[in-house]
Amino acid sequence: QVQVVESGGGLVQAGGSRRLSCAASGRTFTYAMGWFRQAPGKERPFVASIRWNGGSTYYADSVKGRFTISSDSAKKMVYLQMNSLKPEDTAVYYCAAGSRYSMTSSYSTGNDYDYWGQGTQVTVSS
Repeated sequence: QVQVVESGGGLVQAGGSRRLSCAASGRTFTYAMGWFRQAPGKERPFVASIRWNGGSTYYADSVKGRFTISSDSAKKMVYLQMNSLKPEDTAVYYCAAGSRYSMTSSYSTGNDYDYWGQGTQVTVSS
């Protein structure tokens, strides 16, 4: 089992920045961590992912150039630095841990992940 806990959400003005944190703990080995987000009444699309080994990162086109995912493997922490925020970035942001290895996957779908956090709300005001 893996426990995933997000933090760092809140209210931010458009154009501002926010950093989300995700703590992963437990005995199950994980290969990648990802961020997804869900606005009210909408699906939960992929935002960004990172492999623990090697640090390869992947981004949704909608956040590329504005968001940066990073990790601290020693602390089992993953971060999502969000810059130039827009009102359409408003959503509950979920962190997830993937325990299945894939050499080629970008870990960009919900099916790539086995463990999910409860989410943290980010609201961007215009």
